[in-house]
Amino acid sequence: MKVVIVGGGIGGLAAAVAFEQRGWQVEVLERAPEFTEIGAGVSIQPNGLRALDALGLGEPLRSGGLAEPLAGVRRTDGRWLIRNDVDDLKRRFGQWVTVHRAALIDLLRAAVATSALRPGTEGHSVRPDGTVVHSGGTSTADLVVGADGVHSVTRRSVWPHVPGAHYVGYTTWRLITSAHPVTVSAETWGRGERFGHAPMPDGRVYCYLMANAPAGSRTGLDQLRERFARWHDPIPALLASAHEDAVSQHDTYELSELDTYVDGKVALLGDAAHAMTPNLGQGACQALEDAVTLAAAVDTFGVPAGLAEYDRVRRPRTQLIARRSRQAGAPAHWKSPSLTALRDAALPRLPNSLFAGSVTSAYTWTL
Repeated sequence: MKVVIVGGGIGGLAAAVAFEQRGWQVEVLERAPEFTEIGAGVSIQPNGLRALDALGLGEPLRSGGLAEPLAGVRRTDGRWLIRNDVDDLKRRFGQWVTVHRAALIDLLRAAVATSALRPGTEGHSVRPDGTVVHSGGTSTADLVVGADGVHSVTRRSVWPHVPGAHYVGYTTWRLITSAHPVTVSAETWGRGERFGHAPMPDGRVYCYLMANAPAGSRTGLDQLRERFARWHDPIPALLASAHEDAVSQHDTYELSELDTYVDGKVALLGDAAHAMTPNLGQGACQALEDAVTLAAAVDTFGVPAGLAEYDRVRRPRTQLIARRSRQAGAPAHWKSPSLTALRDAALPRLPNSLFAGSVTSAYTWTL
């Protein structure tokens, strides 16, 4: 049995590992000249680690150093709006890890046979019969996996009438600073903008910033430093220690809910199926879940029945998490002074268990 995977990011490589471990012939098409990512960190939450455990790759990440769950949300002056019980989250759900995305890609790539990897190969079109036309020719397979991101060629080819991804109204910057004495993961909410930081095992800090902005607008590091200069410590210091070439900016897109993730011999996973806002940090984790679930389903039940099972299991779950992610981040992007004042007054009065309750279904996943 052969699978062609279009896209060599986290989800695509995880699918490659999962299928190869089950004895499938694997071909991974990646349009970039090499399999890597630059400039950002990623939080692997307990469900994502369990998906990596299914591939035998969870322990290498844990051995590099564990991370803390989100400690809560602050105002720009540093006062806590939401405070999470970090120890309780770890006791109930498991461990967190924060790593550079490139390190996770390297871990996954190393677990796939080199002969299966085809960098510098851009997918042009996909057909439901298992045919992929790409810059290197044509490939055919028993199964095609579209893991080619939010603007997926696979989705556009097989689901041509489905609306494309839509901009949610805010852009996102990601960066990793030099070593800094930050001990907690937290977010700070302003009016239409926010800042998050998470310490990494090597002492560096992964930061993400989001702000309401027209699609396509671009802002450099000096402007970001000025924009957040009056926010509480350590935000100005983190930006001061960053380098311009370490900053990446991407507009934030999400997909409308699809009626199905499968058609013929084709399945979508990750952002190609359910691109979501990053507010719950579940994008990579859901792609990992997709990958191991898809491989298990089609290898157990055969391609047609396995794809039906994959769609039955994964579509409701991922769409629910996408909705919750959208809702979780919305208050941070309110611009109205009266609404943000109401938000800042109401959030500290909510029970501390609210956050844990909202993410229980995400964190408790098992294969």
